[in-house]
Amino acid sequence: MMSKLIRLPLLLIVLSFIHAATGFAETPCFKCHKRADFQGKIVHQPVAKDQCGLCHNPHVARFKGLLQKSGATLCYGCHKDKAAVFTQGIVHQPVRQGQCLTCHDVHASEAKGLQKGRLSESCFACHKTLLSKFKHTHRPYARGDCLACHWPHQSGNTQLLKSRPDELCLSCHKSDTVKQAHRDFPKEANDCLSCHNPHGSSRRALVRDVLHKPYKKNCAECHGRGRMSAETCLRCHEEIRGEVLALHSHLLDQEGCSCTACHSPHAGDSGSLLKGKQKQICRSCHEDTFNRYQDRLYIHQEVSDCKECHDVHGSNHLAMLKGGGNKSCIHCHKTQGKFTHPVGEKVL
Repeated sequence: MMSKLIRLPLLLIVLSFIHAATGFAETPCFKCHKRADFQGKIVHQPVAKDQCGLCHNPHVARFKGLLQKSGATLCYGCHKDKAAVFTQGIVHQPVRQGQCLTCHDVHASEAKGLQKGRLSESCFACHKTLLSKFKHTHRPYARGDCLACHWPHQSGNTQLLKSRPDELCLSCHKSDTVKQAHRDFPKEANDCLSCHNPHGSSRRALVRDVLHKPYKKNCAECHGRGRMSAETCLRCHEEIRGEVLALHSHLLDQEGCSCTACHSPHAGDSGSLLKGKQKQICRSCHEDTFNRYQDRLYIHQEVSDCKECHDVHGSNHLAMLKGGGNKSCIHCHKTQGKFTHPVGEKVL
């Protein structure tokens, strides 16, 4: 009889621990935390069901906010279907770094998907350069509908686009209308972004601000002279011929690579007529290089552009580095460049 009396309280204690671990009916949380602070138009399901214990430990934890786990690891505990998908193709930086809270509120929000405010506000919080006041704007950009063209987490296309640029544009801009507007242009020229800025421009029809001189004056300077090649560009840009013909060259090492892989032949947003930010352009071909170091414990401090270490057209040094040996490194690490450690089998 006594053993039964002892077992009953023990059973109740064990059940209470299981109850807390599963996170159900945790109304005691709201004795201290105001429920009104966790309400909104869209409420995270664990909050709506008073399941605080799904994310938080009620007593102690290794992570801030008494969280059970850190970052995206915690989110993927429920959103298991996203874990594998969000590592494929080109991944948005916050997603790649496991920083879901960069864009999402965890408890409640007035916006769909628990977004932090309006969609455009979330995007522009990081993409501040896109807040430029254009004279002419693309309609999706003007209404803050970034998801009309971009996926927010990952994509198989550059710039997180929903599909290839030409396919994406033609999904709204009907083919017949586009053909009529471009009737005097080469039929194979189907890269809309080589001439048009998808967000806005000071020019009508969203034509990019900086025009290539031949495009501005006389198309025949490039077109109508046979097959387009790097030599077409070098006829005017003689100053980079040495770089292009270097021992390690983008144009010579990569089959099918041409100047127009990185530069627009018609119009751009800067004098170099690059098709986008330099890192994005490099990543469009070298995705494996960017992904390789993401999970490393020690990563080189973020640099603004690949060209800080690499010559973008060509170099006589391996990997198109600007200098051989340690020269590329001591360009920034000036103190370390004043001494050297002996190397070789007999050093130690």
